[in-house]
Amino acid sequence: MGQRTILVLGASGLIGRFVTDDLRARGFRVVGVARSLSPAQTMSARDIELPILSLDAAALTRLLSEHAVDVIVNCLGVLQDGPGSDTNAVHRDFVARLLRAIGDSGRAIRLVHISIPGMAEADRTAFATTKREAERLIAASGIPHAILRPGFVVAPSAYGGSAMLRALAAFPLDLPAKEMVTPFRPVAVEDIAATIAWLAARDIEDVSVKAVSWDLMQTEPVTMAGVIAQFRLAFGTAGWPRVAMPPFMLGLGAKLGDLVNHLGWMPPMRTTAIAELRRGVRGDPSAWIAATGIAPKNLADTIGRRPATIQDKWFARLFLIKALIVASLVVFWLVSGFIALFVSYRAAAGILTSHGFAPALVDPITIGTSLMDMSIGVLIAFSRTAAIGLILGIVASLGYMFGAAILTPDLWIEPLGALVKTGPAIVLMLVALLMLDNR
Repeated sequence: MGQRTILVLGASGLIGRFVTDDLRARGFRVVGVARSLSPAQTMSARDIELPILSLDAAALTRLLSEHAVDVIVNCLGVLQDGPGSDTNAVHRDFVARLLRAIGDSGRAIRLVHISIPGMAEADRTAFATTKREAERLIAASGIPHAILRPGFVVAPSAYGGSAMLRALAAFPLDLPAKEMVTPFRPVAVEDIAATIAWLAARDIEDVSVKAVSWDLMQTEPVTMAGVIAQFRLAFGTAGWPRVAMPPFMLGLGAKLGDLVNHLGWMPPMRTTAIAELRRGVRGDPSAWIAATGIAPKNLADTIGRRPATIQDKWFARLFLIKALIVASLVVFWLVSGFIALFVSYRAAAGILTSHGFAPALVDPITIGTSLMDMSIGVLIAFSRTAAIGLILGIVASLGYMFGAAILTPDLWIEPLGALVKTGPAIVLMLVALLMLDNR
């Protein structure tokens, strides 16, 4: 068993990262592949960064042969179309190329594919329909495979929807009543990893697992309210009075999420996420349990019977606030530059004139600093450049403070204390900078 090589695609994600580490602990040789890995995720020389989705079938064949792969675990997936995210390309087109590569490799390879639960008839989003198309391609390929359909995945780390539920549990806020009663069966990520390890240990000729599709989830029915209630027990917020979110706010939040998605951010609340949430998580885990003998953890064991740590609480409380912090900083820089340039230009220029600046310098400095402020706001607005914008914002704010101390020290004691308030703004930008990581 220890000689088998497993290729995990999407080794930086919630499921992929846990599965990669778990399989290594069990003695498998695991090669983890992801488009990008954080420094904390490159602890093994076998974790490699590759533009995996852009590889053609021939390049994928070479990858399988180079690492002598016996099992492929495909954890790749995107929730919604957007910049750098194409559900067709990730779920359908890539799987088609991967199947060709497996066939061309000349190797006996088992494909373990992570899909979604639920009936195909209920698929309404591009996310769901392309996931289902990938399943059909795999089933028709004749390649030994296992299609795993996990329920709501609960893991030690949190991302996307799992992070949003933790945030709701940390605040006295509920989703609208209709969503709270949606069926929502969870599964522990440990059970997913145990299933993959069980499959990887089976002989490739074992006909009982040559072509299987299993729902992975706990046996007891549970609703969204039940999942959040268990998190609240862990956070110590179960006894708090709660307010239900008005339904229109959920729709508005999804639209805003779609908007910022075009700026490169990956908010958990988008139209696809809400549509899938409303569909709920349903399935029948009996075939999985009967085949593997795995007893799925129940909700209490999945989320944990121990109280949440201070790290858990801080993350849950700050998760939703992160978006508010970034948005407020974008508005702060854009509006401050706009006001100085278009609304109160004469007043802004007058401050420099009254402090002895040469007339030839007043307009260039006023215009230049205003454009700089708005540029910082634009940089912060885009996910790719947010870190650069925040750093430039901190530098610019420090420059304003020290420049004023030297050239216009009387501004430090003006009644509204504009320069004094720059200090807390710098701290807020520093907080945003430290919170940019998603994984």
